[in-house]
Amino acid sequence: MATVDKMPMLAEGHEKLTAELKRLKAERPLIVDAIEEARAHGDLSENAEYHAAKERQGQVEATIADIEDKLSRAQVIDPKELSGDKVVFGATVTLLDEDDKPVKYQIVGQTEADAKTGRISYSSPLGRALIGRKVDDEVEVTVPSGDRYYLVSKIEFI
Repeated sequence: MATVDKMPMLAEGHEKLTAELKRLKAERPLIVDAIEEARAHGDLSENAEYHAAKERQGQVEATIADIEDKLSRAQVIDPKELSGDKVVFGATVTLLDEDDKPVKYQIVGQTEADAKTGRISYSSPLGRALIGRKVDDEVEVTVPSGDRYYLVSKIEFI
């Protein structure tokens, strides 16, 4: 059964998905041309180009369906329009780790998450632990490398 849950994302993530969908839809005719060209080469049972083009077609169609599903359920959220004293989706949170070293994360959607750039998914262990927290709250998170402890030092909506 298909899920109809809203999928929160930032406007930037929505634009990125829309651009990827447009690119994939533009690739469709090229794949069809490649299939036709490979088909013209004769015996399909031993035609590697034909099988590769059909496989690519399947991948592209599956990806298009996935992106269209995400976009249809998208709930675009602008963090600049948010306020409050609790961590919510879109908030940028500055944490102090166990060595009082500051780390900064923005809570984003699953498709936008990239820990290297400081963007974590709201459904990640740390993201789930941060939602609803306030400044000066202590957060304990179990990650693959063990338990980590953080102190929420700042919440921004930028």
